[in-house]
Amino acid sequence: MLSFDTQYRVCYGDTDRMGVMYYGNYPRLYEIGRTDLIRSVWKSYREVEESGYFLPVRRLNAVFHKSAIYDELLTIRTIIKEVPIVKFRIFSEIYNEKGELINEGDVMLGFMSSSTGKPCRAPEEFTNILNAMMV
Repeated sequence: MLSFDTQYRVCYGDTDRMGVMYYGNYPRLYEIGRTDLIRSVWKSYREVEESGYFLPVRRLNAVFHKSAIYDELLTIRTIIKEVPIVKFRIFSEIYNEKGELINEGDVMLGFMSSSTGKPCRAPEEFTNILNAMMV
């Protein structure tokens, strides 16, 4: 298992009139954590795309436990539990400043060749890095 933490402060534009973060923003936090994790272990998402790969979302699940509120510093924990082949499932846990789990979810991505638009295997360079880190 590989885990990576990213911090995010809830801004005014993320919230409704009650100062509560709008539920539709949580998948964006998953993406922030996911792209930071990939950048930290391999390369930026821009470089992934320039290498000939896209990672479209195939499925998204989210569970809401508590609300994030305006100006709260959140920790986005992004977790990879297994090395991808074609499908790439990434788990997210979001914690508030008190360390309480307020949201969790998972996203199923698929590696796709940018030249053919068809599913393809995950790049060997990436899977080798993950295999080494997840020993």
